[in-house]
Amino acid sequence: MRTWYRELTFSTKQRQEIVDVTSLVLKAVRDSKIKNGILVVQLPHATASLVLNENESGLKQDLLEKLDDLIPVRGGYQHDRIDDNAHSHLKAALIGSSRVLPVVDGEVIRGTWQNFLVIEQDGPRTRRLAIFIMGE
Repeated sequence: MRTWYRELTFSTKQRQEIVDVTSLVLKAVRDSKIKNGILVVQLPHATASLVLNENESGLKQDLLEKLDDLIPVRGGYQHDRIDDNAHSHLKAALIGSSRVLPVVDGEVIRGTWQNFLVIEQDGPRTRRLAIFIMGE
């Protein structure tokens, strides 16, 4: 059994946005040359999250708006006494920052419309994406 790791960086441009990082992840899987195994994609940040979903402009806007409905930017949060970004921490905590998928015959097993989307809530920032693959 082999392991493979790569850390990638990318930048977000807005305070809130959704960035499709699918091409980065799929290229990393190809570069690993691991044909069958487990892929772990981790976004090591506390104010952004990682989802698998469709990269469609309307859906991305719906996601951002619904997250704001659930956790408004101004909500009287205790953490805002420190750096005024509690909403982004809360959203990231609810959604999560990692995804685990199988790799079979060199391909990531995912649904037709499942792209790796980073939901930025505290941008613009330079973000890291950690990719770990274990297999043969």
